[in-house]
Amino acid sequence: MNLKNGLILGLTTVILAGCGGSYKKNSKDNMTDENAQYRGPVPGSAEDFSANLKDRVNFDFDKTSLSADARELLDRQAEWLATYPSVDLLIEGHCDIRGTREYNLGLGERRAESVRKYLESKGVDRKRLHIVSYGKERLIAEGDTEEVHARNRVGISVIQ
Repeated sequence: MNLKNGLILGLTTVILAGCGGSYKKNSKDNMTDENAQYRGPVPGSAEDFSANLKDRVNFDFDKTSLSADARELLDRQAEWLATYPSVDLLIEGHCDIRGTREYNLGLGERRAESVRKYLESKGVDRKRLHIVSYGKERLIAEGDTEEVHARNRVGISVIQ
């Protein structure tokens, strides 16, 4: 290669390299794994709710009263709901396997209502709070131990 061809090749390389930076692609097209930033769940979404809050409160055997821990958790849910006033909540009442189907459906409804009343007392509009009782029809855990029974005695908050 002679000196003239070498200079032309080198100069062409420098010019082309310089042009690469002036070409702007659509920012969406330009996203790569190296420069993509994790932004987390969309604020006010179900993913945001579950990423930042616990979704369930526990109940004692055959009870509908809220423990201090349950009230603390529901206080955080009420704050989150106040931040996102267009979000509705479905409150599910669940029971363990002991008792009749009918009794547990009623108990699950009273548990869900207990959660709803508490959230209302914290300023959440009742129209945003819907309840359903699953009684013992939708178990969280299978088995017949006290630990399993305790896991099934819950009120679960689900973003709608």
